[in-house]
Amino acid sequence: MAVDELWLVRHGESVGNVAATQAEIDGVDRIPLDIRDADVPLSPTGEEQARALGRWLDGHRDDVDLFWVSPYARARQTLAIALGDAEPAVPVTADERLRDRELGVLDLLTRSGVARMHPEETERRLHLGKFYHRPPGGESWADVALRLRSFLRDGLEQPGRRALLVAHDAVVMLLLYILLPMREEELLDFAAGHTVLNASVTHLVRTSDGWRLETFADVTHLQREGAEVTVHPGNPDVEPE
Repeated sequence: MAVDELWLVRHGESVGNVAATQAEIDGVDRIPLDIRDADVPLSPTGEEQARALGRWLDGHRDDVDLFWVSPYARARQTLAIALGDAEPAVPVTADERLRDRELGVLDLLTRSGVARMHPEETERRLHLGKFYHRPPGGESWADVALRLRSFLRDGLEQPGRRALLVAHDAVVMLLLYILLPMREEELLDFAAGHTVLNASVTHLVRTSDGWRLETFADVTHLQREGAEVTVHPGNPDVEPE
């Protein structure tokens, strides 16, 4: 029995999200964060969002046959808070293929920092485009899509019809790119007009004609529980102003 229903959840607001957004507002070159990306925890607002997600999950717990999670702390913490003290009756699997996109030499740099310290990458990004630009030591969106295709080949054939996955905004976007499916230009157009909000739920169902997007980045559960809705786009990379 293959998986035919997916809930894709972005982690709650992290201290990295807060620091990156403030650094862009302040116009500084570097994001003041001394934690490696894999260890960045949730902010207090992110913890509140995860608790609100838990209330949503209380109404769907019997619907989920599998839980998947990025190994990064902010994703694992989101799922752990949402699940609460009760041990889930179904497997929870952390998979490194669900980690956030790696930025290499551009890690912890703002737009202005990239432009000042790596102007050659700004030029390469403009030439190659967002989907194929790979920063030195990092990954392009195409690279992330490749590892997600590997994950889906394994994951979608596991026993169980319905799965919930907690990961990162780039992972959610690129899973949509693969499953719907989209072309490069369709993905970029969609991403330009849509943000995967923190602790939001994106819902897909597999039909006889392929996967169908039911809801994107739904935050009704946050609004219902009075949790703040936060808009932190993914790392700006070297997106031109």
